[in-house]
Amino acid sequence: MARPSKAPERRAELVAAARHTVVERGVLNLKLRDVADHAGMSPGSLLYYYPSLSDLLEDVQQEAVERFCVAREAAVAAESDPRARMRAMIGSGLPNGKNDELCVLLYELGTIARREPAYAARHIALYERQVRGYVGILEAGAATGVFDLTDDPVTIARNLVTLEDGYGLHLTQAVPPLDRSAAEAMVLSYARVSTRCSLEVPA
Repeated sequence: MARPSKAPERRAELVAAARHTVVERGVLNLKLRDVADHAGMSPGSLLYYYPSLSDLLEDVQQEAVERFCVAREAAVAAESDPRARMRAMIGSGLPNGKNDELCVLLYELGTIARREPAYAARHIALYERQVRGYVGILEAGAATGVFDLTDDPVTIARNLVTLEDGYGLHLTQAVPPLDRSAAEAMVLSYARVSTRCSLEVPA
């Protein structure tokens, strides 16, 4: 009986090694050897599992996007009140600082999206998935009379995600110009204005 292939396990290990290497070194000028060294193997051995560094980073991006979105969706699902869901959505979308591995990874890989259509497609999917999350919260809040929206839900949702992205980039800089609590307060401020709701959950 043939032994089961270890290829999936090795690919998962290489995705983890590439993830850590991107966070530590950045994606610009990243070499296949950098990842191979981190994984403790030769570049030739790495190529047995991935034909190129680009192929490996595609899997890194896919895994990172899924982890990020699932975490956000779980945070929202834990709440029932639209106000609490909005606060949970905003709170789960901002990096904790320049050492937030997952958010730094997504921002780093986002730079490749400027040149590579495959990366751009996943970056767009990430954006739209977050927009849909906000739209669901906004529509539920409006339907129950908790929110009085100042614009259509998609427009508000797109603005919220874009605000998160902008503040998130600032938070992951070597010297952030603001802290996370300030960034969250500003996103919440827009959410309050656009929903005409204080977003305070009744006790």
